Amino acid sequence: MSTVALLFQTGYLTIESWRRIAATAQYRLRYPNKEVRSSLTGAMLNYLRPQGAQTAATAPFTLYDHLVAGNLDGARTFTQAMFSGTPTDWHRRNTIGDYEGYYASVFYASFASLPLDVTTEDASSTGRLDMAVHVAAQTYLFEFKVVETEPQGDALQQIKDRRYADKYLGTDTTIHLVGIELSRTTRNIVAFDTETLTP
Repeated sequence: MSTVALLFQTGYLTIESWRRIAATAQYRLRYPNKEVRSSLTGAMLNYLRPQGAQTAATAPFTLYDHLVAGNLDGARTFTQAMFSGTPTDWHRRNTIGDYEGYYASVFYASFASLPLDVTTEDASSTGRLDMAVHVAAQTYLFEFKVVETEPQGDALQQIKDRRYADKYLGTDTTIHLVGIELSRTTRNIVAFDTETLTP
């Protein structure tokens, strides 16, 4: 059975809309509610993250508390601990650690498993931000880059150069620009550059 069919039959996905195209039908699926989305992404996160890494420092709601409080240092510590707990065997004989999409997926699963409003590939008039997260009176704008070993500062600079924050100005939320650079060599965060814009 295909993954999509399994998710639909178990209720993790539901039909949002459909249309007939000649003799076939095209369906658009979505999560039925936020609780199901949180449950499913939490299960995927447990698959991506080693089971033994669920210590107090990496408990999922620790990240939520940091984000609600605007605690960027705590968020950085959380995410570094998460990647430090990833077994080296997961990267042996493959190049998955060379790709931005791998790290972005782990971040997405971490954030989407929590009661947060998460948008990936957040479009604006100047491009697409990797991920936007909204919680309480905080908005976080994330850009991810993969580097060899040393930070380049390109992730945060891209957020600023492309003015990704402009669409959120005047929303009475504190906007945090977060540029994260990850090393192909250490497979962990080497830069967690931030800038905060207050309303």
